[in-house]
Amino acid sequence: MKNGLSPGRLPPGLNQEQVKAARAAHGANELTQKTRTTFFRVFLSNFGDPIIKILLVALAINVLMLLRDANWFETVGIALAIFLATFVSTLSEYGSESAFRKLQEEAAAQSCRVRRDGHMSALPVAELVVGDLVYLQAGEGVPADGVLLEGGVAVDQSALNGETAEQKKSPGGDAGDLLSASGLFRGCTVCSGEGVMQVTRVGDSTFYGSMAQEMQEETRESPLKLRLEKLAGTLSWLGLAAAVFVAAADLFLSFFLANGMDPARIAQQFSQPAVCFGHVLHAVTLAITVVVVAVPEGLPMMITVVLSSNMSRMLRDHVLVRKLVGIETSGSLNILFTDKTGTLTRGKLRVSAFVGGDGQAYAGMEGLKRDQPLWQLAALSCAYNTASTPSGKKALGGNATDRALLQAVLPLPGTLSGWQKTGGLPFDSAHKYASISISGKGGTLHLVKGAPERLLNRCTHYYDAKGVRKPLPSGAAAEQAWRQMTGRAQRVLALAASPHPVRGDGDLHGLTLIGLAGIRDELRPEVPAAVREVQRAGVQLVMITGDNRETAAAIAKDAGILLTGGDLVLTSAELARMDDGQVADCLPRLRVVARALPTDKSRLVRIAQSCGMVAGMTGDGINDAPALKKADVGFAMGSGTEVAKEAGDIVILNDNFASIVRAILYGRTIFKSIRKFVIFQLTMNLCAVGVSIVGPFAGIDTPVTVIQMLWINIIMDTLAGLAFAGEPPLPEYMREAPKRRDEPVFNKYMFHQVICMGAYTIILCILFLKLPFFQSHFRYGENPIYLMTAFFTLFILCGVFNSFNTRTYRLNLLAHLRRNPLFALIMLSVIAVQFGLVYWGGSLFRTAPLRLDELAAIVLLAATVIPADMLRKTLLRCKGIRGSI
Repeated sequence: MKNGLSPGRLPPGLNQEQVKAARAAHGANELTQKTRTTFFRVFLSNFGDPIIKILLVALAINVLMLLRDANWFETVGIALAIFLATFVSTLSEYGSESAFRKLQEEAAAQSCRVRRDGHMSALPVAELVVGDLVYLQAGEGVPADGVLLEGGVAVDQSALNGETAEQKKSPGGDAGDLLSASGLFRGCTVCSGEGVMQVTRVGDSTFYGSMAQEMQEETRESPLKLRLEKLAGTLSWLGLAAAVFVAAADLFLSFFLANGMDPARIAQQFSQPAVCFGHVLHAVTLAITVVVVAVPEGLPMMITVVLSSNMSRMLRDHVLVRKLVGIETSGSLNILFTDKTGTLTRGKLRVSAFVGGDGQAYAGMEGLKRDQPLWQLAALSCAYNTASTPSGKKALGGNATDRALLQAVLPLPGTLSGWQKTGGLPFDSAHKYASISISGKGGTLHLVKGAPERLLNRCTHYYDAKGVRKPLPSGAAAEQAWRQMTGRAQRVLALAASPHPVRGDGDLHGLTLIGLAGIRDELRPEVPAAVREVQRAGVQLVMITGDNRETAAAIAKDAGILLTGGDLVLTSAELARMDDGQVADCLPRLRVVARALPTDKSRLVRIAQSCGMVAGMTGDGINDAPALKKADVGFAMGSGTEVAKEAGDIVILNDNFASIVRAILYGRTIFKSIRKFVIFQLTMNLCAVGVSIVGPFAGIDTPVTVIQMLWINIIMDTLAGLAFAGEPPLPEYMREAPKRRDEPVFNKYMFHQVICMGAYTIILCILFLKLPFFQSHFRYGENPIYLMTAFFTLFILCGVFNSFNTRTYRLNLLAHLRRNPLFALIMLSVIAVQFGLVYWGGSLFRTAPLRLDELAAIVLLAATVIPADMLRKTLLRCKGIRGSI
């Protein structure tokens, strides 16, 4: 081992008997996972959906009535709809959970180097036991909790506590808490150094494991479930009202109109119990039939299809959906609490700015040309005055600042790779600088790197872009650049050259300034545009970070989160001094929480939810898991911990904030698609119920046969669901305000469209059946089957043309149709099948071949639903009402 590690001084490690005893006493190094819910249990739980409950009631009624009227098609149709909706939903959720657990299995397959019985071996982390000796090097993850016995390491504990600063660990002391000088914890990463750790806790007993066990509590219901419960209540009320109306109308027809309104005949009929019972039974049967026909049995299936199909689309955008309802919930977000590191920023330090001694600013080291002498001087300082080492194009070891400087100049050209270190002074926080002396073909250089406050006032000269040494008449330009860089939350280091070796503070004089390097975790380039998009969508963004107030505010300003003087920046300490009511009052103005603790995230989510908001949370560490679980939708980062992914609803595979924007857009699109389908199906249901009710009064007993109704149900339920599931996500949806958590699925605009177009279609169908003009045109006198065939086709085509009205509020019905080619394909297929039934349906579908002129007349007549709806849309616009679903 390097750096003074001496395996010979360490114990030989556990032998096989000790390993077995330790495993028996303390368990294996595995996290206890919740017993996976079986496919059958998930399937049964999906029957709790509110719409499914209505369908189950309708199915039960149909089964009871089956022996009376043999209306088997409706019974089979409802049963099939229930089964498909619950089965597809279960399959999607179960399959997504399998994909997620595969990620966990891959993480558990990692190995570590363990010393046992005097020998070194590589073992899976799951096989570690208490007492094992584990060797750690830079870049490796800590596999269990333990104490450092030998060596020295710096670890990244941000996965556990959210702090980006590396923690130095040295031997001596107990494991203790996260602030322990020698304690190492599972879930952390070794950034630099190497050492030997003795395992003290494994599995659920680790700090990592204890937080994982907190993820068991249930979360509140999703907005979609609440909305569907309200829709179920609305549909139940409408169905009951229609049933009562139909029953009353049928009784009035049987008792009063059938007796010519003659009081004597009516009284005589009332005196016959058997006759009265028959009329009442007929009315009740008719009412039940209306309820069953009116139930939108295709809605659950459609919702499942929409969610499932968009789940696969989102995967292409690097968004893995673990819970189907998480997609729609994303579109309902009012407030999103987001991490900074790795989500808004790149997740690692880099040289973002470089300023020469003359005040000339460059966009990082990339802004300098590699053949410029100034770049070569800066590159030599970054490459040799460092504790990091190059490995190909990657910097390893050292602290984060050293790695950032070295990474900025890799790969080094051959002309700079032949220098040899001849002496130097390592960095120390007391004197705040490091020096190095190097020799090569160009002679000997003495380079210094450190805090500007220590070096700038010791500089008398500077190097220009050509490498010419010039007098530094005043440090004003460099000091001004330093202040500006600090104001942008950059950590600034001064690079300088000395005419002599620097071995102490007494040698810090006569320095020549190479430049100032600004280092910070830079924003992802796509973040500002994505933040603007989210804000335009009416979603409040709150950045939560462990950075100090100044750094956090600077990043938030660059990202566009902090815009005005009224925007609020609070620290965790300030939040702690406020009660929940005070936090709720200032929540609308809150934009940044600095020095945040894990408990702050859960508290903010809880307060936002208590204010009626739909809250989202992003996170990647174990410390984020409770808040991810509590939020209405938790966005876990793909590079995050397994526990965070377990707690989240959606996994952002590329850790990119822009992918969250896509998730919000998809969520809004899904809700729009659900509403479009509700309009379409309720309009067709209203027409079917209306014709069934009015038909007998108009002397038409069976306007639609049982088999014809089966074909209508297939169109309404399955085909239309598939058609609307492919509706494209439109950028205009991100200009709308978020929907309230309790906003009903069925709004006033939808009610207006269903009533208007349903009434128009009912009137059109009744007039078609009763007016002599149509009867004569369709050879009613020759054979009524031609008129009934035409009516059947008219009903279907009205639904097809109305589907185009439904899919957009625009007058241009073809808007964005190219982005949903499946819609046009399905509707064309419905028309083709319907025409096939006209000519080849025969007695099964009660159809007879029509002449081409008759078919053309039906198409033109059905197409009148388009101008009728355009007139409705135009009238609403004249009143200042722009259609919106």
